[in-house]
Amino acid sequence: MPDFMPRPLQAHPLFLCGFRPFFLFTAGWGTLAMAAWLAMLAGWLPMPAVAGGALQWHAHEMLYGFAMASVAGFLLTAVPEFTGAPGYGGGTLFELSLLWLGARLAFLLSPWLGVWPAAVLNAALPLWLLWLLAPPIWRDPGRRHLSFLYALAALAAADAGFFIALARGAAALPWLYAANGMLMVLIVVTVSRVSMRIVNSGMDGDDDSGAAYLARPPRRNLATFAIALCTAAEFVLPGNAVAGWLALAASAAMLNLLNDWHVGIPLFRRWPLMLYAVYWLMALGFGAMGASLLGAPWPVSAGRHLLMAGAISLAILSVMCIAGRSHAGHWPERRTWVPLAAATIVLAALLRYAAGLPQAGTLAASLLAASGLLWLAAFALYLRYFWPILAGPRPDQAQGCAGPAEEA
Repeated sequence: MPDFMPRPLQAHPLFLCGFRPFFLFTAGWGTLAMAAWLAMLAGWLPMPAVAGGALQWHAHEMLYGFAMASVAGFLLTAVPEFTGAPGYGGGTLFELSLLWLGARLAFLLSPWLGVWPAAVLNAALPLWLLWLLAPPIWRDPGRRHLSFLYALAALAAADAGFFIALARGAAALPWLYAANGMLMVLIVVTVSRVSMRIVNSGMDGDDDSGAAYLARPPRRNLATFAIALCTAAEFVLPGNAVAGWLALAASAAMLNLLNDWHVGIPLFRRWPLMLYAVYWLMALGFGAMGASLLGAPWPVSAGRHLLMAGAISLAILSVMCIAGRSHAGHWPERRTWVPLAAATIVLAALLRYAAGLPQAGTLAASLLAASGLLWLAAFALYLRYFWPILAGPRPDQAQGCAGPAEEA
């Protein structure tokens, strides 16, 4: 444990397990950054004079602040569980937390510091995660989880490209669009790891449900290939019809992947249904993007927000609710705020899509504000109920990330 870690924090429950600080950062930064963005759009706060402008800051922070924090928390918890390796806690988590916080601050201070401090700190987080996670993943028999390493490397490369483009005064948003596509692939890979347990055990009910759900590799691989190809085409040929057709192919591949989930009643329990809705939002988002690129009367950004405000956000909320309780020694959450928060995210994504339609007219600003407030409310609810869990001791007084030993 490093000497510079303050002594009161060395035994704090927040640093018991990888998901704890980073899930807290995810919900906290999502709530704070969205509130600030809405205040900026309303004219209550000045737009930050960051490199590239306020819009690029907002998009970057939703991907590399909000979403990357959840990726870090998930991988630091899941990889030790999947591979049997020791977990990460204490000083390592403290250092990673400081790095994440420093990256957020450096971008905000880029008008005075320039872009390079923000570039270095933002790229350092996924690179450090690679350094920590690569050995146990590589030693795992069959090396079944290499896709996590590929995703981290691709996200680090896209972030580096974003900041290099900012420094050169070139178009930087395409790099963030590419990162969005990479996160879509990571979601499919991640959900395939946890969905069989979630669907087949029900988690909300009995284990004898009789469900026979399998995350079949052919459909999953087809979906990830189609998403990757669409992402590459949009990056190389922005606005081209080829990217539009590939986006429609990605949508079709996601709809095909949904067929694995049709197992009857177990699908309608809260956790399977939330993850199922993530795939639907992905299919709708890619479909709307493809239609736009092929001439439909709405901007590509309308469909992209179904992916960013919808699929990514609902996937993050679902994983944080499931893992955030089980790995803190608690049994699954059964209160009604969880489906309410999930429905709020879906509604927020649909309203954000509607705000981009030409027919929205003078209602566009109101729809945009309503979407942002609903999205913010979902993660504020998570903070309300999970702050004591993430920052508090385990109910069994154990250490680490193990699940609950016995039901209360």
